[in-house]
Amino acid sequence: MEWVMKEPSPGDIVRVNMGIYYHYGIFESDDSIIQFGLPNNVKSDPAAIEVLTTNAQVFLGTDSDTLRLMEVAEYSHDEMRSKRKPAQVLEYAHSRIGNRGYDILHNNCEHFVNECVFDKAHSSFIASVREKIRKKLNS
Repeated sequence: MEWVMKEPSPGDIVRVNMGIYYHYGIFESDDSIIQFGLPNNVKSDPAAIEVLTTNAQVFLGTDSDTLRLMEVAEYSHDEMRSKRKPAQVLEYAHSRIGNRGYDILHNNCEHFVNECVFDKAHSSFIASVREKIRKKLNS
């Protein structure tokens, strides 16, 4: 998966760079991005974080003076074959609205979007952190 600056389509995975991490969501329209928690929920009680829908401005965290841009997932050939159709992505994402159980390591916003699109929860960020820790422990 690559990340590009382009106009998102309904059902696309979108992300915003929050500095030390990315926040992910499922794009439906400029008025509806479905996401697991808000972009700045790092200090929130995990039990209170839920799947919700907001507009693009809230998703981008533009309540601050920082300009943030939305990136859109561009899928590889293999990913295109294994992903759900956009209507199915949106149906699944909507079915999760209100769900809780946020866990930074096992059930975060990146896990959520990958489960919506590929039917498999995965976080490349967490996988890369785990790999770095493994290498440190084995060196």
